Amino acid sequence: MGLFEKLTSEFVDIIEWLDQSNDTIAYRFERFQNEIKMGAKLTVRPGQKAVFVNEGQVADAFDPGMYTLSTQNMPILSTLKGFPYGFNSPFKAEVYFFNTKIFTNLKWGTSNPIAINVPDLGGTVRIRAYGTYSMRVQDPVRLLEDLVSTDGLFQIDEISDQIRNMLVSSFATWLGQSGLNFADFAANYRASGDTIRNAIQADIEEFGITLPHFLIENISLPPEVEKALDRRASINVLGNMQEYTQYQAANAIEASAENPNGGNQAVELGVGLAMGQQIVNAMQGNMATAQPAPAQPPAVAVGAPPPPMTQTQWYITRDGQNFGPFATNQLLANGLTPQSYVWRNGISGWQQAATLPELASLFPASPPPPMAQ
Repeated sequence: MGLFEKLTSEFVDIIEWLDQSNDTIAYRFERFQNEIKMGAKLTVRPGQKAVFVNEGQVADAFDPGMYTLSTQNMPILSTLKGFPYGFNSPFKAEVYFFNTKIFTNLKWGTSNPIAINVPDLGGTVRIRAYGTYSMRVQDPVRLLEDLVSTDGLFQIDEISDQIRNMLVSSFATWLGQSGLNFADFAANYRASGDTIRNAIQADIEEFGITLPHFLIENISLPPEVEKALDRRASINVLGNMQEYTQYQAANAIEASAENPNGGNQAVELGVGLAMGQQIVNAMQGNMATAQPAPAQPPAVAVGAPPPPMTQTQWYITRDGQNFGPFATNQLLANGLTPQSYVWRNGISGWQQAATLPELASLFPASPPPPMAQ
């Protein structure tokens, strides 16, 4: 500092701090050789606290307000310095301002997956998670002694990594002990966040800091596990595996028919094999039905009736979508016309309804041409 600045500083008697950074936790007020005049004005704004330090010892702390520095409102510093009553000369002390507002939208997340046992997934899976938290200075003196020390500009990034690591560790402990099904995680985000925050609060407060909020935004599975869950959910929605197979085969046939230049040969081979197996099963069922049953002696008493006959299940394709399955007597009610394309187990590809004898009875016969007069 030059001579002019030194002389100017001796006439400055206002001690204050205006934070323009929005991420500063503590700031040391700069004065030439730390000289402060007795009678100087100290301004501590809302969301701030000020702490005086003398020769390495924390002295007086000030809450928001405007103060005229005197031996009356600096009892600790006056005792340390041995100031006489009415002392009016400059004295040396460091002044630290602390930002006590809530710092919001701070990020946390798992840098590596956490392996846990999830009951409804049937074993150990790797889980990732992320969210936000907020923090504020609760005890400036403890924060000054434990973390700030002689740092003249202490900002969030100097402590956020440590807090983030503590949060992830606490989250992993809760995750392993919760015993929740994965399907129940989302419903417990808020309660789980409060539980984790309360569990770690005592450790955080050792630094003079508190966590007002801890939020879980997302808990996710590896992509391959998510795909498996989606497939399982699709099958559960469809319910009947045979119907699901038929549905997939019909979609694959339609996609192949729409690609005259040749589609995916592996898909077509798989569909052909599936359809062939279904045709063989149907033929075996028909042959078993056609074989004559051995003669039985007349029954003395009427037995239980035979099981009901299974109805043929039909699918209709219309406007690029498949509908069904429908029983034969339900086709007309679901928009069947002689020009509709239909499919059932046992026929190859989509066929026009008018070309199938078994559906001919559903359509009225056309009258012959009029007789010539």
